[in-house]
Amino acid sequence: MQRWRGLDEVPADWGRCVLTIGVFDGVHRGHAQLISRAVKAASERGIASVLMTFDPHPAEVVRAGSHPAQLTTLARRAELAEELGIDVFCVMPFTPEFMKLTPERYVHEILVERLHVAEVVVGENFTFGRKAAGNVDLLRKTGERFGFAVDGVSLLAEHAVTFSSTYIRSCVDAGDVAAASEALGRPHRVEGVVVHGDGRGRKLGFPTANIAPPMYSAIPADGVYAAWFTVLGAGPLTGTVVPGERHQAAVSVGTNPTFSGRTRTVEAFVLDGEADLYGQHVAVDFVERLRGMEKFESVDDLVEQMGRDAQRSREILIEADLRHGE
Repeated sequence: MQRWRGLDEVPADWGRCVLTIGVFDGVHRGHAQLISRAVKAASERGIASVLMTFDPHPAEVVRAGSHPAQLTTLARRAELAEELGIDVFCVMPFTPEFMKLTPERYVHEILVERLHVAEVVVGENFTFGRKAAGNVDLLRKTGERFGFAVDGVSLLAEHAVTFSSTYIRSCVDAGDVAAASEALGRPHRVEGVVVHGDGRGRKLGFPTANIAPPMYSAIPADGVYAAWFTVLGAGPLTGTVVPGERHQAAVSVGTNPTFSGRTRTVEAFVLDGEADLYGQHVAVDFVERLRGMEKFESVDDLVEQMGRDAQRSREILIEADLRHGE
């Protein structure tokens, strides 16, 4: 898969393509349906498929300070798009100038002049151009004029719930990571670098990896979760945690109220594994919430509960594997 940052990276001999456009945060099941439609259409036409996304999030440029919690990093979005068969992952810098393009200029200058689209695949609620004045109907009309097709795809819904990034963010925010997984088609992931914490977990017999996620990451509600833990990349690592392989984990999100903590942290206790993880880029895939965050009367009570959390996490993750036939 090719990766472009802006249209200056479009090759000089670029031919026609099938394009799908959106933020695609989460690359959830609805997004996957759109992307697969674009990939199939490109294959049938014998041309390239292109996914165009934006950085930073358009909401942050339209109204500073309104950046939504982020379900996937750009790198993760690209990885998931590649898995779905996209040929080119194009990141458009979302600038104030870009935001001011009229729908007509947007289509003519970007879709026609630079990308040479043969077909555009978007969700039926897609809007574009200055003040989001462009919609699928306008796209179809301009497509007739410039000679490209438009496929407006109905939004994916199940059990009266329409899958959207906003819906998934609300699930994550409420700690309902199981519902988020259902809409995503996989567990919700939080990535980050392992940093030094206060070392308290090690003293209690539960050494944890203290994870510092990127800004805007969608962090689940405070509580304890069963999760998969993966060291990303293939660098050397001493210990029993193998990079690229997922390991069972119990993950605590919150402020450590038993110790009057104030800083919100994401701490992963890797079950049946041990390694020096400091400085490693890791991923936590949240499978199920075990309980909310509690303040315990004594350290002994906390340690006893941590043992139960670890055992319950192990049971949940084994069950999850059996359900998915892994």
